[in-house]
Amino acid sequence: MSRRSDRITLQARDSNAPEPTARVPLKKRKSEPSKKTPQPAAKKHRYEIQKCWPEDGLSPCILTETPHKELEPADPSNFKQYSFKNLFIKASPIPSLSWACSDDMWIKMISKELQYVHDKSYLQRHPKLQPKMRAILLDWLLEVSEVYSLHRQTAYLAQDFFDRFMLTQENVNKDYLQLIGITALFVASKIEEIYPPKIFEFAYVTDGACDVWDIQRTELHVLKALDWKLCPETPITWLKLYAQVAAQKDGQNFLEPQFCQDTYIQITQLLDLCMMDIRSLDYSYSVLAAAAFCHFSTFDVVHKISGLTWESVSDCVRWMTPFMDVLRSEPKPQLKNFPKVKSDDRHNIQTHVTYLDMLRKVQEHQDDGADCPLSPVAACALLTPPSSTEKPANP
Repeated sequence: MSRRSDRITLQARDSNAPEPTARVPLKKRKSEPSKKTPQPAAKKHRYEIQKCWPEDGLSPCILTETPHKELEPADPSNFKQYSFKNLFIKASPIPSLSWACSDDMWIKMISKELQYVHDKSYLQRHPKLQPKMRAILLDWLLEVSEVYSLHRQTAYLAQDFFDRFMLTQENVNKDYLQLIGITALFVASKIEEIYPPKIFEFAYVTDGACDVWDIQRTELHVLKALDWKLCPETPITWLKLYAQVAAQKDGQNFLEPQFCQDTYIQITQLLDLCMMDIRSLDYSYSVLAAAAFCHFSTFDVVHKISGLTWESVSDCVRWMTPFMDVLRSEPKPQLKNFPKVKSDDRHNIQTHVTYLDMLRKVQEHQDDGADCPLSPVAACALLTPPSSTEKPANP
């Protein structure tokens, strides 16, 4: 008889074969009280849904990561501290989309703005640097962007990477600013551009100050310092959304630009000039874009397309007033032709003008009209730029 585990196989018995030796049966173990297999504890949620619906029912719920509420660490010093904000979000101004949920897109944009932190106080970490050095660097990056026909989003990503990187460093010497800036533009171009310039082209525009190896080495340093968080919502992102929502009509494709290109490039020029000033980092990107849009439209429209209140944008609108006054004295920006750029995409290409000269004029008249009270009605009447026929012939 063959023996298999826990199975008996019947076979024909051979008469000449010896009798098999009887096997002593194994003693059965004493019956032990049945122990139930411990069930795994119910998985504890690491997330909780914050009910952010106000009484008017306009705000969706937001899923935020929460600490283990029942966890009591032995060493509290090693336990990660969490801080949370209650987010009460107005209804999404984005119209209904066939390819995505407009509410989800709106929540994602606002949540990303809270994750990507920028602060002008980083200059305190770098005693050898001054705000003017940042302005000179950004002005040069805008010029490089125009030379290579890079998009506005690329230039603004580079600005965000630079400011957030400097927030993680200490005692950076001014000699390294150009290397950090061109590296930030190199990384941004690889993210945003379909055909980004080659790395040796970025090294070339530094006129020998940086070589390819310097940019590659600094690129890794920047990426690690930013923790690979490279997708912020820039002021251009918010501005394009506001302009598209304001011009959107029922039944039209939301992805196709509906806004006027001439007006759009005027607003972007105001944003470019404002971003040269480090005090722009006092405001969130969405507020900066809304305040710039308010200079070219009524606040009722701005409130409709952004959901922001006058109290949240009034300070930024007032701060932008000297910048707008200087731009009024400058020639009206014109759409430029770029090689290999389609006419319907020209407004998205970053341009460069004499921003440093205009910034100097702004700083000279920074305090003019600072005590002038602003209201939504007064601001729109005061800040709307005059027509070209009303501008002075000699600035």
